[in-house]
Formats: sequence, C-alpha cells, structure tokens
Amino acid sequence: MSERRPRAAWRRQPEPPAAGPPARPSAKALAAPPDTPSVVQATLYRDGRRVASPGSLAETFRQLRQYPDGMAWIGLHRPTESELHSLAGEFDLHELAIEDALEAHQRPKLERYGDTLFVVLRAARYLDAQEEVDFGELHVFVGRDFVITVRHGAAPDLSAVRHRMEENPDLLALGPEAVLYAILDAVVDGYAPVVAGVQNDIDEIETEVFGGDPSVSRRIYELSREMVEFQRATRPLVAMLHGLMAGFAKYGTDEELQRYLRDVADHVTHTSERVDGFRQALTEILTVNATLVTQQQNAEMRALAEAGFEQNEEIKKISSWAAILFAPTLVGTIYGMNFDAMPELKWAYGYPFAILLMAGVCTSLYFIFKRRDWL
Repeated sequence: MSERRPRAAWRRQPEPPAAGPPARPSAKALAAPPDTPSVVQATLYRDGRRVASPGSLAETFRQLRQYPDGMAWIGLHRPTESELHSLAGEFDLHELAIEDALEAHQRPKLERYGDTLFVVLRAARYLDAQEEVDFGELHVFVGRDFVITVRHGAAPDLSAVRHRMEENPDLLALGPEAVLYAILDAVVDGYAPVVAGVQNDIDEIETEVFGGDPSVSRRIYELSREMVEFQRATRPLVAMLHGLMAGFAKYGTDEELQRYLRDVADHVTHTSERVDGFRQALTEILTVNATLVTQQQNAEMRALAEAGFEQNEEIKKISSWAAILFAPTLVGTIYGMNFDAMPELKWAYGYPFAILLMAGVCTSLYFIFKRRDWL
C-alpha cells in the first residue's frame, strides 16, 4: 500500500450540526432498547505497541484522531447495521462492502475500494464430538491506519491472533498489512486440524464400507457436502492470495512480510489439493459402497430365487403324486356308487377291467411327469 497521508485527506468529514434547538425524541424512541454492542475489542497501536483500549466505537474514533501515526484494530461479531454505518462514515468504507458484511454468506474474495482493501475469508473448525466441520465467515477491512474484522460464526479465534501480534511488536509495527497477514495465517492454520479430522473420518468410513454398515451411505453423503463447502472456502483463496502478493509487491510492502505471505499461499495450495483429494476419495468410496450394496442385494435376490425354485420343485412333486393318486380314486368313486342301472355293473370282467384301467392311468401319468422332470 502507498505511503500514509493525513487522515483529513481521505476520511469522510462530519456534517455541521443544524441550527436551532435539537429535536425532542419521540416516546417510541425513548422506549426502544439500545442496540446490543457487538464490539469484541477495539485497540489502538502505535509503533507496534498498544496505547489504548477504548470501550466503544465513538471513543475509538476520538482517540484515533489523537494519534495520527497510530493504527486502530476493531473486532466485531455479528454487528448491527448502525454500527457498520458508523464505521463506514468514519473510515469512508464503500457501501457495497458494508452490504456484503451485513448479509454475510459471501465467497472468499479480495476487492479494493480506493485506499481500502475488503477481504472475505471462510474459516473452518473440526468438531470432534459431532465429527463434522463447522464453517465461519470473516470480513476484513484494511485501510491506511485501521483494520476492522467482522466475524460471522465461532471461527476463527482472533483473540489469539491479537495476542500473537502484541507479543511481536516489530511485526505489528509494519501496520495493517501485517495484521491482515496474521489473520490470513490464522485462518489457513485452522484448516490443518480440519484436514486431519476429515482424513480420520475417511479412514473410518472405509472400514465401515467393507464392514457392511448400512448407515455409512448417509455419512459419506454428509461428509461429501462438507468437502464441497471446504472447497468453496479454500479454492478461491489460492487466487486471492496470489493477487494480494502482487499488490504487496506493487506497493512496496516489507520484504519479510511478503515472504510470510508466500508461505501462507503455499499452505493454502497444499490444503486445497488435500481437499480436492478428499472429495475424489469420497466419490470413489461412494461408488464402491454402491457396488457392494448392489452385490449384497443380488446375493439376497439369488438366495430368494433359489429358495423359490426349490419350493416350486417340491410343489411339482406333490402335484404330480396328487394327480396320479386322483385317477384310481376317480374310478373307484364312480363304481362305488349305489345305482342299479350302471354299465358294466354285472359284467364278469368289470373288476379286472377297473383295476387295469386305474393301473394304466397311473402308469401313464407317472411317465408323463417323469419326462417333464416333475418326479
């Protein structure tokens, strides 16, 4: 970034108060509760050392005017619209950047509005108890003598970043660019536990897949969705950091700080490649799981088909013997009826004929069923 110039040259000047007595606030305005402050911490630094810790934004603005060569670091968590517009009026922040910071749900990006950089980052943390990845969003405004962080979500822990910078006043003395580097480094370092946790989840999933766990498909799908979000957090960050490095070189930022930023870019590239590998591995695991499930279903269907075939064979045998036994039963039933006028009733060869008829029918049916493999 270019050399520092007086704040009056770029800050929005407050409008003069209107003439006449101040307007009396309405009863509704008096009854309305004030906005809950969302300022996590506001600190003023000079030559890399803390000189003040104001308790409000108005006090921060007032004290910053007393230190023309100082730097303000303001941390906000889910700020209200009035707080962001107050910052916009004091530091001349662009309305589009303010709108993005209010709405959140932005992709990682780097934009320049005049003398102010606007950076959007997606932080991540791994929740061991739930075995899932939690994503947060961080918006950073970087100007000539201020850094404003707007955090949506639990990650990252910027108090640790602030403590680290205060322990290294030489680095903090490099100005807002050094704070931006420290924030980027913290966000990228926060990806490492997530990568380790996801790797462990994938190892467990592989064991469950080959162990035949029926609930593993849902876990694969949920982890795949998290990896899509992880890709959206890391992939744009690679190009963004390269653009930021080009800007650092263009504006003559400290060479040591440029080396630090290149190291962060290397870590982001490595993480992005790991995430791409995770998503590909999950896709392959899902394919293998689908194949194994299909094979299991085919085996079950084959077993059912074999059981049905065996049952059909038994039914064929029972039906065949029932048909064979039905023929003599039919003949015997007819000639067992007590009617006086029946053909062959008084025939001398009637009994042998009936026996031969029953034997012939049974024998014929037996050979017919045998030829058809029913017996």
